[in-house]
Amino acid sequence: MTNPDEPFEFARTGHISRNRAVLAAMTNKQSDSDGTLSEAEINWLLMRAEGGFGIVTTAATHVTKNGQGWKGEMGVWGDHHIPGLTTLANGIRKRGAISLAQIFHGGMFAPEAITGERPVSASENPLSGDSKDTSRRLSSKEIEGIISSFGDAAERCSKAGFDGVELHGAHGYLICQFLGEKTNRREDEWGGGIAERSRFLMRIIEDVRNKVPDDFILGVRISPEHRKVGVRLHDSLELSDILVDAGVDFLHISCWDCSWGSSEFVDDRRTLTEWFSERLGNRVPIISAGGIWSTSQAKTVISHGADMVAVARAAIGHADWATHLSEETYDPLKPPFSPDHLVEQGLSETFVDYMRGWDGFVS
Repeated sequence: MTNPDEPFEFARTGHISRNRAVLAAMTNKQSDSDGTLSEAEINWLLMRAEGGFGIVTTAATHVTKNGQGWKGEMGVWGDHHIPGLTTLANGIRKRGAISLAQIFHGGMFAPEAITGERPVSASENPLSGDSKDTSRRLSSKEIEGIISSFGDAAERCSKAGFDGVELHGAHGYLICQFLGEKTNRREDEWGGGIAERSRFLMRIIEDVRNKVPDDFILGVRISPEHRKVGVRLHDSLELSDILVDAGVDFLHISCWDCSWGSSEFVDDRRTLTEWFSERLGNRVPIISAGGIWSTSQAKTVISHGADMVAVARAAIGHADWATHLSEETYDPLKPPFSPDHLVEQGLSETFVDYMRGWDGFVS
């Protein structure tokens, strides 16, 4: 059986990860107001590269100025972001890890209070359950512009020295809104069945490919199920086939808890990782994320068919989590963490304050 401390090679690009541990994209609200990386955010990520992760992924970074989802979010929509990205990419490489930037657009979850503009989406959708406010339906011309912005953002990452990008198609943001049958009710080329609803994502992949070098890693993160936007497992499995045909370098499935199965097919005992690995075989590397803390859990997820495992909360509490994966019994301390412990692990006071909003995370 493959162990999580073993190296992994991306066949198309030749990049080799020193192990199967991925630092998942993690919101930390430490970027400057114009989207440039702060020293605190760079330090937090470099500590995880120093701590042995094979892949270090940035927080979600918006590709257009009006695609920002929250305060303190890093941006990649302008050339003024390149110097900070370069510092980060160089630092990650020097510490032996692969660098990925997760690029996204918040869509209907890019608040007007932050952007100064009415949120946009695939269709006109309610912004919250108790509000009459709605998103604005994007025109085809606007959609083409956002597609180009994704490609431009990836090109900036490449110029800065990043090894690749992860397209954030999960958690209900704009790509996910196009994929969802509830939030995408369009009757033009951008809506319909999953093949049509995925056209926005496929066009982004095409545009990125046209703007970056051949050895630049391009992967996609998806939510296998997402009730609010209407992403269902059977569509996500079909989407995974489409992504394989598009030649992506990895598929990252966001499971929330890797021990869970499908909320649709409750009588089927397979975990979500097993659903995808059985569907895809070895056609594309699978990264699986959700509730992984111990070496034993990492091994279990790999035994279910994942090629790599991604962690966020465990990495927040333990910068060196990845270095312990050779230890059979490794099962690190779980929350609540003291503020002093989190500061020792490279979190700024801003990041610690953000984590206080996570139930039971900070003591």
